[in-house]
Amino acid sequence: MIQEAYDRIQEDVRISHILVKLDANASPEDTVIARKKILAAQQTLSSGKSFPEVCKLFSEDESTVNSGGDLGYFTALFPSGFYALESAAYSTPVGKVSQIFRTKLGYHLVRVTDRRPARGELEVAHILVRKIKGDNSADARTKIDSIYYLLKKGGDFDALAKELSEDKLSAAKGGNIGFFGINRYESAFEEAAFGLFADGDYTKPFETSSGYHIVKRISKRGIDAEDLAKRRLEPLVKRDERFELAKTSMIEKIKAEIGVEEQNDVLIRYTQMQNDSFFTFLWRPQAGKLASRTILKLGKTKEIPVSAFEDYLLKNAGKRVNQKRTNDLVSSIRSLYDEFIQDECIKYEESQLEDKYPDFKALMREYEEGILLFEATKRIVWDRAGQDSIGLEAFFREEAKDKYQWGERARVTYYSLKSGDTKLLEEVRDYADGQPSDKVLNKFNKKDEVILSTREFLYEHGKNPAVDEMVWAVGTLSYNEEDKRNKGWNFMKIEEILPPAPKTLDEARGYVIADYQDKLEKDWIKELKERYSVKVNQQVFESLIK
Repeated sequence: MIQEAYDRIQEDVRISHILVKLDANASPEDTVIARKKILAAQQTLSSGKSFPEVCKLFSEDESTVNSGGDLGYFTALFPSGFYALESAAYSTPVGKVSQIFRTKLGYHLVRVTDRRPARGELEVAHILVRKIKGDNSADARTKIDSIYYLLKKGGDFDALAKELSEDKLSAAKGGNIGFFGINRYESAFEEAAFGLFADGDYTKPFETSSGYHIVKRISKRGIDAEDLAKRRLEPLVKRDERFELAKTSMIEKIKAEIGVEEQNDVLIRYTQMQNDSFFTFLWRPQAGKLASRTILKLGKTKEIPVSAFEDYLLKNAGKRVNQKRTNDLVSSIRSLYDEFIQDECIKYEESQLEDKYPDFKALMREYEEGILLFEATKRIVWDRAGQDSIGLEAFFREEAKDKYQWGERARVTYYSLKSGDTKLLEEVRDYADGQPSDKVLNKFNKKDEVILSTREFLYEHGKNPAVDEMVWAVGTLSYNEEDKRNKGWNFMKIEEILPPAPKTLDEARGYVIADYQDKLEKDWIKELKERYSVKVNQQVFESLIK
């Protein structure tokens, strides 16, 4: 269906139609009357009368009857509920008339009058001078001509639209009305806009029912590349009526293939047990002894009890309650039973997929085994490495202790001065150069005002660019760093250089756990190889290598 939609959006089609109106919930009597009328129209066409003539005689679409039923150009996808109209438009040859079909409006006959490559969408701006009833339209024409003269002399379109356009919604945006496709505006406007060949071009003044326009082309958006277009079409197709038609068709095929036996006598008995509470959210299953009776048979072996139907009714409470708007109790239960049958058919088909489709079975086995392997690895390797504290400690002590080493490290004091006074900053640096941090803090902080703070860090050599660029020696001070957020200054001082040393388990825990996991996995594979015989057909293996 996505491919069909993609193929159709390549073309615009112009169609005329004859409509005999019929409500979606029409009575059988009204349906017969409407059917006879559309058949009479079809027979009159067959006798040789022209489509416009027959349209005037039979069509009930007041808006198009005087134009021979002309609806103009359309492109897929048609609005939801008009898939049959779209299919007739795209499957009927130019100059020919479709077979009778029905939409939510009634019965139609469609004549295709033209096809053309799809125009896509345009982004345009316009300047509008309105025609006001009672005024001299020559004044409006004179005004639009004067604006066109200004444009030809080099006037700025955006500025003129803001100042002079009488379309107030778009004037503030330089006349921009955004993107539009075919059949959105009246024909004169559309033809003028799509007649522009390049971005930036603008039309001569032209007239529509709204007034006089000058249209400027801003950009054109053609049909997307196939992959992108199909991704855009997929959600539209799924929301459209056509998707339900496809689903219904699939279910009918399933029914014909497996055989469906409805137990209508059981359904009637069940319906007789219900009352108006069925249409409320308070309703609860009440089949009693009937609950175990079979209400539906699928294939030769699948028997579905009344209790399963009741579960469906309970889970779909919204559908059940909404039935009261259009149906009585008997019709509502029947309608929901039909939907229940569809639901069970799909479930049954899903249960048979692995038997019907070997590729699908192989894929499901791959997923299942992948999930099992993941779970086994999680239990035996990943979780155990994090939870087995005794095993982790033994691994660290016996096999990996010398592996985790600190390089040379520096103990650094980080000074933060909450003042932008550079003279004070130099005083702090000079004093910090020869004194420990506690004495520096005592000297510059007052009881009622703390302007200097410190933090202490350990940095490994080669791991911090800011520290690495300092001279790696005790007493070295870093460059000043301005703290714009706090309107102050920061600098660092190396207090001590620590030689390389082994890491403790806590310091190296993340790395140790990762290595322990590797060990547990190797041990597990070794155990599996001892338990199960593995043989490699070397000749076949080597034949795969080219």
